[in-house]
Amino acid sequence: MKILIVGAGGIGGYFGAKLIQAGADITYLLRPNRHEHIQANGLTIETPRGSFLIHPQSITIDQLTPIYDLVILAPKAFDLDHCLKDFANIGPKAVFLPFLNGFTHLNTLDQEFGRARVMGGVAHIAATITATGSVKQLSDLHILTVGHRDPEHEILARAFFALCQKADFDHVYSEQIEQALWDKWVFLATLAGMTTLCQGSVGQIVATPYGQELALEMYAECCAIAQATGFSIAEQARKKATELLTQAGSAFTASMLRDLLAKQNTEHEHILGQMIKKGLTQNISCLLLKMAYTHMAMSAKQ
Repeated sequence: MKILIVGAGGIGGYFGAKLIQAGADITYLLRPNRHEHIQANGLTIETPRGSFLIHPQSITIDQLTPIYDLVILAPKAFDLDHCLKDFANIGPKAVFLPFLNGFTHLNTLDQEFGRARVMGGVAHIAATITATGSVKQLSDLHILTVGHRDPEHEILARAFFALCQKADFDHVYSEQIEQALWDKWVFLATLAGMTTLCQGSVGQIVATPYGQELALEMYAECCAIAQATGFSIAEQARKKATELLTQAGSAFTASMLRDLLAKQNTEHEHILGQMIKKGLTQNISCLLLKMAYTHMAMSAKQ
């Protein structure tokens, strides 16, 4: 299986490097500056358990040819439209596996390529690109969840999962991958909404008199939206999410907060804005989500 990974950031860089170590045939599609840096210096992965260096194959868009079986999409959600413009030469056989936040990217990809060519994927990892170009894993969390959405790509989906089973990260094959995407989205919208609105970690928020109550109420808003849309969050997923969202002393924050503080583009439209739109179509007011979104929308203009 020939795999193309679009981007070598926190998701594409980390999981791609682990898959390369496991013997996968992977090429990165990169912007010129990132391509030149990695070709000259390799790609360093820093983890809590130590660091390692790989020298991956990489290309730029002008070198793209239709030879890939699987295209892993790992950009920020706001870069998806730009990426789609690059795929004129991707060929008709490539299947896409997006690891983007939110859910609406699946609709975009289905319209562009057809549902039969779009798998589902969820990445759980806290990672960032350092000033030296390394990918730094910020905690021990590293899980890929994949699954087929159409019978036509199930064989390829399971073949990719077999590669994941050889790699040094946690992995899950989901028969209900769209539900898994919603499970993450409702959690991430709450985490991003609360940590950006309060500009602090989970532990700092729940240490205040009303922080835990507000976090649970925002999560309940998101769960209500998911249920009304046909993707009810199961009790086990709710329990795990609420434990993470209310853990005393936790330093956990959303990457959206790190992007906000660094004055970089954020995914607030895709994570918060799209969740609110889903809620409004179901007559759910979602006032806390609206407050978090308003804060982000104002911050983006500053």
